[in-house]
Amino acid sequence: MRSHPVVAAWIIVCAAVVDAAAGADSSLELWYRQPAADWHEALPVGNGALGAMVFGGTTHETIQLNHEAIWSAGPQAQNRAGAHAHLPEIRRLLFAHEFKQAEELVRRELLAEYGGGRSHQTLGDLHLEMPAAADAEPSDYRRSLDLERGVAVTSFTIDGVRHRREVFASYPDKVLVVRLSADRPGAVSMVASLARPAAAIEVIGPDALRMSGAAQIEGYPPGVRFETVLVAATQAGAVSTEGTTLRVTGADTATLVFACGTDYQLRDPAKPRPTPPEAVLAVARAALARPDLAARAADDHAALMRRVDLQLSPDPVPDRSTDERLAAVKAGGADARLIETYFQFGRHLLISSSRPGDLPANLQGIWNKHLGAPWGADYHININIQMNYWPAEVTNLAECHEPFFSFVEALAEVSGRTTAREVYDARGAVAHYTTDVWLGTSTDGKPQWGMWPFGHAWAARHFWEHYLYSGDRTFLETRAFPVLRDAALFIVDWLVEDPRTGRLVSGPSASPENTFFGSDGGRYAVSMGASMDQEIAWDALTNFLAAAREIGVQSPEVAEVERALARLALPGIGSDGRLMEWAEEFKEAEPGHRHLSHLYGLHPASQFTYSKSPEYVAAARRTIDARLAAGGGHTGWSRAWIVNFWARFHEGDKALENLDALLRKSTLKNLLDDHPPFQIDGNFGGTAGVAEMLMQSHDDAIDLLPALPKAWPTGHVTGLRARGGFEVALWWREGALERVELKSRLGRACRVRLGGVTREFATTAGATMTLVGPTLELH
Repeated sequence: MRSHPVVAAWIIVCAAVVDAAAGADSSLELWYRQPAADWHEALPVGNGALGAMVFGGTTHETIQLNHEAIWSAGPQAQNRAGAHAHLPEIRRLLFAHEFKQAEELVRRELLAEYGGGRSHQTLGDLHLEMPAAADAEPSDYRRSLDLERGVAVTSFTIDGVRHRREVFASYPDKVLVVRLSADRPGAVSMVASLARPAAAIEVIGPDALRMSGAAQIEGYPPGVRFETVLVAATQAGAVSTEGTTLRVTGADTATLVFACGTDYQLRDPAKPRPTPPEAVLAVARAALARPDLAARAADDHAALMRRVDLQLSPDPVPDRSTDERLAAVKAGGADARLIETYFQFGRHLLISSSRPGDLPANLQGIWNKHLGAPWGADYHININIQMNYWPAEVTNLAECHEPFFSFVEALAEVSGRTTAREVYDARGAVAHYTTDVWLGTSTDGKPQWGMWPFGHAWAARHFWEHYLYSGDRTFLETRAFPVLRDAALFIVDWLVEDPRTGRLVSGPSASPENTFFGSDGGRYAVSMGASMDQEIAWDALTNFLAAAREIGVQSPEVAEVERALARLALPGIGSDGRLMEWAEEFKEAEPGHRHLSHLYGLHPASQFTYSKSPEYVAAARRTIDARLAAGGGHTGWSRAWIVNFWARFHEGDKALENLDALLRKSTLKNLLDDHPPFQIDGNFGGTAGVAEMLMQSHDDAIDLLPALPKAWPTGHVTGLRARGGFEVALWWREGALERVELKSRLGRACRVRLGGVTREFATTAGATMTLVGPTLELH
């Protein structure tokens, strides 16, 4: 028998948590009338490192397990050292429009050969089997995901007994927890087992299982090694082992705690450091011994979720399941309250997949059922990982940004500076279109995505953004400035003079991941001066100089960057009024391409704004019209980006039209984004888009309700963050602002804009200022 002395103590706490959730606003809940039919209907929980997809079965439950660091293969040498010797000839050919010969040289001399077998992998499955009469049929079924507390709940009645199963991941205690209870004493019985291909599973005590192994794809060397344990405890009843399973019989409640350790080290991935199995077991037992285990996990998750409250309609939440409501939207209906849920679901996903001390969220967050995932579930840094973090600052989850910062720093330290020096003979750091936990920064594949050395520079802007929101001088001086410096120095060394204009341009480089037709009818990707490169260069150099001014740095490097920025070529506007994707008006091979790379300056950057460069905003607007008319926005993340573009255009109805399209065409029943296949960036981009519709702060002011659609006439949002160190709460009625509360964190001057009205105020750190009505009168 294993009747744990503290289980009873926290049953009451856990029940209180669940009862509170049942009475919460159901816009903070996903719920369903049936178990998940497949993985794409299961519900995600996580603590940043550990994740689970909960199917909500009755007599048989599957909980698919993940850990952020379960990666196959390992570090591999990729740099084409000395490739820079071929750059002058490639550039000469591109300036002469000899694209075929130039791309042949790029393929042969610049693109590296990646080794295969690299993918994030599933950690396996936890199976729970519950005895029941052969003819027993479950009734009164319900499964749900409490977004506020991060708890997945399954409840049903069978054989006259009401059963409840709760699954959550604890960030404070670093474990995954399953709790089973029933409304009849002694009614909880089940068999728990772990399963994963090629893993070793054994009993390590009367109440514990161990599963160990390595991430590996057949034919390739093993990657990250892992140690996991599953420990059980009950109130009343007994725990025993049978074969390689845990058996619970006759309990009032049962608790399973799952813990995992690996040998992965972010700062030195080539030197694994195994986690001893006894250390993993100690983590699990320590968590199980805590009477406040459930409350600690719920309070930690809720403390982040409760920072932002959103209501887009005064109407009650429809009394229909989440999948029924989504089906109604897919059939052409409107549901503003479902958009609230979608917004908060995105925040739940970021909290659950990206916490300090962990790896950043990958293409699937941390939730992955595959041994060989689509695109390896890696870190695509030509938009995807950056989109994952668009909501971090504005939706008040700045802590969740931290894994991204640590990852980018490690990327430069481990390989980015070496690749810049060996491949391009450049200072600073470089990364290309993708990387993974092994921190490779060279490039491979086809030129249309592989020949693009601006992944690190794009990532660098997130460091500057964090400073703009937080005002954290220590972060700026010790972390942001070195990253911005690396980005700027690489760009200064990379840029060359265009012989036709005398301006500095990037190249050879693609416009991810689009292609154009040359005069010979061939389809090409690589050119000189592609607009996205020029925009990222402008952004990176501008942000570096702003950071240098902020901390008082004056150096020859600063002067060098100033000279380069003054000579930088800007994107062109074509004869049809569109923003040009390349330096010349090439014919697009795919006019409806999913990437909209050349609109980087509109969003996420702030080079193109109504106050500073209205002609570029107008050109970008024509670009979007043309791209959508040709079928653009057909993937989830692309549609999410388009929502943000329309918000920056201040066109709320268009933004909502595309937000609805995101739900109708690219959202699964569990609200995860469907590229297809599942890819999580669309969720994060969509969440950021809703925030952009209601408040913006990139254009030298806090813009209130800049893209409010007619379909959201009355509502409120509290807890959004604005650049300059402000927290913003808004209330509006019948399409007009009622009041705004601005809390100043830093005591800086505040400029507020509502339509054509702009007001400026001095503020005091810690104080809240209230403005009312369309004229923003100080209350």
